[in-house]
Amino acid sequence: MSSRRTLIAAAALCAAAATTGLPATPAAAWPGPSVTVATDGSGDFTSVQAAVDAVPPGNPGPFTIKLKPGVYRGQVIIPADKPHIVMRGQGADPGQVVITDNRANGTPKPEGGTWGTSGSASVTISGDDFSARNLTFANDFDEAAHPEITSKQAVAVLTRADRLVFDNVRFLGNQDTLYVNSPDAATVSRVYFRKCYVEGDVDFIFGRATAVFDRCEIRSLNRGSATNNGYVTAASTSIANPFGFLIVGSKLTSDAPAGTVFLGRPWHPSNDPNAIAQTVIRDSTIGAHIGAAPWTDFGTWSWRDARYGEFHNRGPGAAVTTDRPQLTTEQATGATIDAYLTGWHPQR
Repeated sequence: MSSRRTLIAAAALCAAAATTGLPATPAAAWPGPSVTVATDGSGDFTSVQAAVDAVPPGNPGPFTIKLKPGVYRGQVIIPADKPHIVMRGQGADPGQVVITDNRANGTPKPEGGTWGTSGSASVTISGDDFSARNLTFANDFDEAAHPEITSKQAVAVLTRADRLVFDNVRFLGNQDTLYVNSPDAATVSRVYFRKCYVEGDVDFIFGRATAVFDRCEIRSLNRGSATNNGYVTAASTSIANPFGFLIVGSKLTSDAPAGTVFLGRPWHPSNDPNAIAQTVIRDSTIGAHIGAAPWTDFGTWSWRDARYGEFHNRGPGAAVTTDRPQLTTEQATGATIDAYLTGWHPQR
């Protein structure tokens, strides 16, 4: 089907849904109307952003973007007025569909200045009810090739929306790989990661969103240091939000030397005193790369003032020490997936 005919059909389905108040009914087994993206021109579009641009603003129900195997380079921005986008990789595994870009915080912009951390994101998601399955998001900025760039934060995905689901998705980068955020400090945005893979080194899962990592692999890259190979998390949870990051039933892995990676440090954006990190790691396997004192300060901000906890972890990096706050059994009953997602129940 041509791009024009596909878009006309998609628009008709969305219009019908808006008129009847019912979700759009697909002709095939895809949720809602759909378009296909392929690098070889065999789909409706060759770029992911072009497919996003085709989604009608205010879209009332699922709109599926099917991605054929290939590497899709270039920034992708999903605006707040385009909710319900569904991205599905069509490869045999998530490594066959890669959405990537290569800019960092300090990369110069064509019009002057630099991109900044948020602007470095390969993919920015501001539309609610987004979901992605069976694909890879990456930022392949080459730190070694750009010694002139000192601000090396390079985000693969920045989320600013609520009720987002990532299922069997890979997130690849180095510093600041996955930025889970919200529209503003007063707004709670929830993100659910199911059987995903996240890798990086410095603060590579960070932000103020409520984020649940369920049965994921979280891999710390080896920076070649004998003492400090980075930080897994840097939550900046609002003091008003009891739920920041929950890592449950997961694996924390690395080939970095034993005891050289920290579980996290408390990020206070712009020195905001009301950003009080909240992170719980429970029922997970922790590798030897995590040391006996795994939480650390962020500048002048002490980790002891943050809301950190562990529960029933195992593995060579899960030793219980005086520097590792443990939840009581009673506290653990309130640190569950359902509690963190507060009334939202994505399929799992």
